[in-house]
Amino acid sequence: MKLVLFDIDGTLLTDRGASREAFGDALHAIYGYDGDLSRYDFSGRTDPQIAHMVLRDAGFAAEEIDARITRLWDLYLAGLERNATPERVHVMPGMRELVAALHEHEDVALALLTGNIERGARLKLGGAMLNDYFTFGAFGSDSADRTELPPVAVRRANEHLGRHFAGSDVVIIGDSIYDVRCGVPYDATTIAVASGKTPADVLRAENPRHFFEDASDVRAVMDAILD
Repeated sequence: MKLVLFDIDGTLLTDRGASREAFGDALHAIYGYDGDLSRYDFSGRTDPQIAHMVLRDAGFAAEEIDARITRLWDLYLAGLERNATPERVHVMPGMRELVAALHEHEDVALALLTGNIERGARLKLGGAMLNDYFTFGAFGSDSADRTELPPVAVRRANEHLGRHFAGSDVVIIGDSIYDVRCGVPYDATTIAVASGKTPADVLRAENPRHFFEDASDVRAVMDAILD
């Protein structure tokens, strides 16, 4: 059986700025931050990493950031719940068909591997009506370090399914260099899709096992997963 771990933003879906808008509002309310978030590329980073990156640039110490971060997430999630509507959240080309086909395959288990904190991930997937395909996963709320997330996802898969997944059983699908890199230490199969903000040549340079411009060719992506 293959354990297929999906990234969310830029891979499964785009929220067309819904989360960045909610994040900016929360940063302003909790930290008084009024900088320009558009200059940051959040691709592949965890939510805690993003918060620290942005606020450190604004002069905040790590201790100051951590002291208020729970309040930041509360406000961010409230804003995201308002913003992540079906009108704003769009599924990437081929992804709905791919996920549905994998869900029906008896030798595939689906899960998430995302930098989103878990509640944020669920709100985005809810806007795209994809939540039902993913009963578990690993999230930015489990660790700020994305390289620590694959073992979390594997452990949860073992618990949920009563099976043991080795590295060679794991497939990681994502649109950023960090999606590819986090699978390397665990011998996971990495599939890069250039449907997000990372240029195709940058993704190719990371040497993923498979590369696609997007998931429009569902059959080809399925074959790469089941290879």
